[in-house]
Amino acid sequence: MASKEPAMNDGEPPFDPTDPQAPILKIIEGKRFAAHDEDFVGANDEAQAIRLAMLEEEHRDLDAAITAMQRTAPYERLTIARLKKKKLQLKDEIQKIKDAMLPDIIA
Repeated sequence: MASKEPAMNDGEPPFDPTDPQAPILKIIEGKRFAAHDEDFVGANDEAQAIRLAMLEEEHRDLDAAITAMQRTAPYERLTIARLKKKKLQLKDEIQKIKDAMLPDIIA
């Protein structure tokens, strides 16, 4: 008889954890990683410029989608309102990045 190997979806590792040759797996709990998409405080100018370009492109895409949707499906008011809200959030985020890229000069 062949030994029954655990299926991939039953939550068991695909190997015998008591086997000394088995890989060692560690579960890290309570760890928070510092690099997050929304956490660009202290990022260098190049990283901020890349993030700014991505946000501006997404803002333009949303503007085009809203315009097209208003022409073709004027009864999709809820969807249009959600897209406009997202567009405003992007605009605020774009402005924060632009402000962070400018040096503080006390005149």
